[in-house]
Amino acid sequence: MANKGNKKRRQFSLEEKMKVVEAVDSGKRKGDVAKEFGITPSTLSTFLKDRTKFEKKVREASVGPQRKRMRSALYDDIDKAVFAWFQEIHAKNILVTGSVIRKKALNLANMLGYDNFQASVGWLNRFRDRHGIALKAVCREDTDRLMNGLGIDKVNEWHAGEIIKLIADYSPDDIFNADETGVFFQLLPQHTLAAKGDHCRGGKKAKQRLTALFCCNASGTEKMRPLIVGRSASPRCLKNIHSLPCDYRANQWAWMTRDLFNEWLMQVDARMKRAERRILLLIDNCSAHNMLPRLERIQVGYLPSNCTAVLQPLNLGIIHTMKVLYRSHLLKQILLKLSSREDQEKVDIKQAIDMIAAAWWSVKPSTVVKCWQKAGIIPMEFAECDIESAASEPDTAIEKLWHTVAIATCVPNEVNFQDFVTADDDLIISQDTDIIQGMVAGENTSEAGSEDEGEVSLPQQPKVTITEAISSVQKLRQFLSTCVDVPDAIFGQLNGIDEYLMKRVTQTLVDSKITDFLQTK
Repeated sequence: MANKGNKKRRQFSLEEKMKVVEAVDSGKRKGDVAKEFGITPSTLSTFLKDRTKFEKKVREASVGPQRKRMRSALYDDIDKAVFAWFQEIHAKNILVTGSVIRKKALNLANMLGYDNFQASVGWLNRFRDRHGIALKAVCREDTDRLMNGLGIDKVNEWHAGEIIKLIADYSPDDIFNADETGVFFQLLPQHTLAAKGDHCRGGKKAKQRLTALFCCNASGTEKMRPLIVGRSASPRCLKNIHSLPCDYRANQWAWMTRDLFNEWLMQVDARMKRAERRILLLIDNCSAHNMLPRLERIQVGYLPSNCTAVLQPLNLGIIHTMKVLYRSHLLKQILLKLSSREDQEKVDIKQAIDMIAAAWWSVKPSTVVKCWQKAGIIPMEFAECDIESAASEPDTAIEKLWHTVAIATCVPNEVNFQDFVTADDDLIISQDTDIIQGMVAGENTSEAGSEDEGEVSLPQQPKVTITEAISSVQKLRQFLSTCVDVPDAIFGQLNGIDEYLMKRVTQTLVDSKITDFLQTK
């Protein structure tokens, strides 16, 4: 006689359970439904009791329809983030392998602050089962073709066809490129190796980083005001500051987001409308750029995916030159502190954005033009050696400066100035920000961080009056008059500052006299 205790228990998939619930909803008697699906009345009652859970799983697509167990992932927020990314990739008909998913899972886990998560093969298999994902194998030849041959074909095809159509109706003055870069704004030379070894994804290093958006035209005649994104919405160093050489915004991760990029786009579009201009803006297809607002005066052209290293002018030497100039400013500050025997203080956000903006405005128009030519977007007019000089090694003066600071601050011998400049080149500046937002429990990542977190505690500077500022200009004139071979441009810039200050102070005096007169009546 058969032993009833050995009867195998049947398991039902989510899809089967939903069919049972739908059969009852259609008006059939519960007893008939139980017989039709071969289940007991108690099992049917359990399905009906848990219908809310089933419906939620279906609605969120968090579990594949063939899944029989509803157990959640150990790291549920990582699971949701990876699946959200997978849905985006799948919607674009991009083929992904298991190794790519595992790599992405580690990336997202790092963003979410999980140091112990391991995207093992077992995790991948459970992830696939939970979401009903079938992965197709990709042979090595196909992978090599996608990464190499197809990329070259894309570049050649774009140069020969699409870019010609895009730029046909625009002059070089009206063709722009915009791109973002990450900046470790407090990075000191002696910490370069540690920074290069830490593949920052935003979380742990967010307090010491900024994201900067730059935009320039192909003729080199126009560089737009930079947009700097920090973590703190109200840094102490920006208290009572009303004018900056850039636009400053903030969010939880100090990353570029769709909202921030679209806000910037709308502002540029409004400026072009006021100037009665139409421009072409070339950008990459990172996550912050893929849902654009309606624009009246800007035509957006996307660079081919995975080809920006050879097609994006800002990546071909312009941003690098800006970083060379920024790091040079840092070295000069360090040298001044060393010479005066003062303690080294970390750079605050105000100082950083001042230096980033100064570096940006100091990038020469010739450098900009050469990088656009190197990208193959505008005609070649210079010799090849001139083009390569756009991202050349630092000049002799900067090398001497680096050598002096490196010795004084005990920088390891294996670190050079180029390492210092490029230490933050691989920072993620926008990838998957919208996926991560909402994944962190108890945090709203769309909001900026608190003003105290990561802020450098520098002594509060006394407020400078306009009379003191005018006096400082006069002292500068006196100092420069004792120097030899001062360029005329320096005196011109000083005259501009003096004129601006005098205009403000006289206007203030005139207004106060009118007020006094009215009060006596």
